[in-house]
Amino acid sequence: MLDVPKDSVLNVPRITLIGGLQLYVENYRGIVEFRDDLLRLALTEGQLHVNGKELVIKQIFPTEVVIEGSISGIKYQD
Repeated sequence: MLDVPKDSVLNVPRITLIGGLQLYVENYRGIVEFRDDLLRLALTEGQLHVNGKELVIKQIFPTEVVIEGSISGIKYQD
């Protein structure tokens, strides 16, 4: 059997944080709320809350989003 990453098979989000300055989220479902201090993303199950300052959506694609700013917290809520 092939050793395929679970995020590819299960279609769950993959979250990559780069030093509190950039957040890369794959397999999200949409944007629920966006402000310069809060971003809420819809996931397959639940939401991802991103808190910070001067948050901006740098890139957005149907299944991927890149957020930049001063990221102070990330919380998963089901």
